[in-house]
Amino acid sequence: MVLTTLIFDVDGTLADTERDGHRVAFNQAFAEAGLDWNWDSDLYRRLLAVSGGKERIRYYLEHVRPDQSVVDNPAGFVARLHAAKTRIYTDMLARGVIPLRPGVRRLLTEARRSGLRLAIATTTTPDNVTALLEHSLGPQSPGWFEVIAAGDVVAHKKPAPDIYFYAMQRMGVSAHECLAFEDSGNGLRSSCAAGLATVVTVSDYTRDHDFDGAVLVLDSLGEPDQPCTTIHPGRISGRLPLFNVDVARSLLSH
Repeated sequence: MVLTTLIFDVDGTLADTERDGHRVAFNQAFAEAGLDWNWDSDLYRRLLAVSGGKERIRYYLEHVRPDQSVVDNPAGFVARLHAAKTRIYTDMLARGVIPLRPGVRRLLTEARRSGLRLAIATTTTPDNVTALLEHSLGPQSPGWFEVIAAGDVVAHKKPAPDIYFYAMQRMGVSAHECLAFEDSGNGLRSSCAAGLATVVTVSDYTRDHDFDGAVLVLDSLGEPDQPCTTIHPGRISGRLPLFNVDVARSLLSH
């Protein structure tokens, strides 16, 4: 098959946003609301098994803090908390405290020069995606992606494949010509269920996830002065100092 399209997850894949980004923003939003909640790193690692910020808050209420009484409009309560968290998180991005992961800018630049099409498929909100791109890659960068499939545009979030089907349908491409990039077990299950060959770059929170089914598992995409480490070679044989367009094409040629 000929590669035409790269589809990227966002949180943990484009940037290591979870531990020092989303988690911190959630805790600040809780404090603003007068709540005594604190999601430490270990708890947040568990909560990441639930895809979606609003869904994570609901899960916490139901399974971790069932003692918390939210009598007046629970859905509205969750929505307000999540909106506050998004505001705090996008402000953090604007201040440049969450850099892109190694190799991301390089690969996106090379892919555009090579004529590959780009898309995003994520459970995070559109505002979060736009803020990360604009503050990391420049104000024009959201336009690099033909489709930014994000948030609630589909009924079922990852690990369901809906978001990937949505992105591919909007672009008019088939799974056989696309390569997905993920960092988590839920993300991999989503992309594989959509029929996509998937490269995984593990994050701090996902190193122990099951990545069976990935065509390649790395610790990052790598830079010339910061080579990546291959965790599972998948369809690649030999040393791989960094992930580039040639490697991407070779994965689909198999």
